[in-house]
Amino acid sequence: MKKKTYVILGGAGFIGHNLALKLSENPNNLIYIFDDLSVNNLFAKKYRKKNNFLIHNRILTHRLKLIKKNNIKFYRFNINSSYKKIEKKLLRIKPNFIFHLAAVSHANISNIDPFYTYENSVNTLMRILEIVKSLNSHLIYLSSSMVYGNFNGKVVSENTTCKPLGIYGNLKLMCENIIKAYKQVFDINYTIVRPSALYGERCISMRVGQIFLENAVQGKKIVINGNGKEKLDFTYIEDFISGLIKITKAKNSRGQTYNLTFGNGRQINSLIDILKKEFTNLKVYYEKRDKLMPKRGTLSILKAKKQLNFNPKFPVEKGYLKYIRWYKKFIKI
Repeated sequence: MKKKTYVILGGAGFIGHNLALKLSENPNNLIYIFDDLSVNNLFAKKYRKKNNFLIHNRILTHRLKLIKKNNIKFYRFNINSSYKKIEKKLLRIKPNFIFHLAAVSHANISNIDPFYTYENSVNTLMRILEIVKSLNSHLIYLSSSMVYGNFNGKVVSENTTCKPLGIYGNLKLMCENIIKAYKQVFDINYTIVRPSALYGERCISMRVGQIFLENAVQGKKIVINGNGKEKLDFTYIEDFISGLIKITKAKNSRGQTYNLTFGNGRQINSLIDILKKEFTNLKVYYEKRDKLMPKRGTLSILKAKKQLNFNPKFPVEKGYLKYIRWYKKFIKI
């Protein structure tokens, strides 16, 4: 069987390292990670939370150990400052697929520091697109469900008009449009992916499922913006990674945009219900919701099911419990 080559930009992050580990299970796959570990990672100088710093460092170090253990090639490159080195490397290895995950992954950080987000999300993409136009690689870009803004109805599809709120969602939509423009002008191969409310092993991205779990473990209060009845389309990392891999196997995925989620919005309180069964004396408080946080719900995955044979297997009752038990074992409680 012919070998396939994959480059994962930002590959030491939550999504990237899980993707690399899964791809490494196939001996015919050659996997390269490019990451300088400076954005939401081990050597980040900005926006690393003091809370849980030690446990987060343990998790980040564990990611790197797993990458090394599985013989995944790792290059500590910064896309903005090491552009020429990356260009030379990509032109040499000619990857079949490039996953672009190198970006700021948190909406609150984007609103606090728009320029930092632009530099580490939009600029990084532009530099890679300038290289991709000289390759025949298939670029898979990780966008966000935040591009939709407030959901128009209970379910949104890829055809729903996007009206993002705040810096994060608007920059993600800008990146989507830049990629489509490069397709028009340079005929690049691309696929855009919109995930939602990801959770799972070795996450430190300050997503809601991670924050709730870490606070529960430490006996700290859990603060919910709003009344907890708002719905999110919680997606377990294993389901999401399976969808990304299916994109690489489907020729009709080129030039497409996909929602890759579980496909069923659940109340935020549903995570609390699961946590209460695992932790006694859980402290939960509700506060006024952030006006820049869009009201969301279910993302339709009918397109991904039809074109990719995408079939997520982990509702929150199954996936979140799996995540909780991994976390307990990892920190030995």
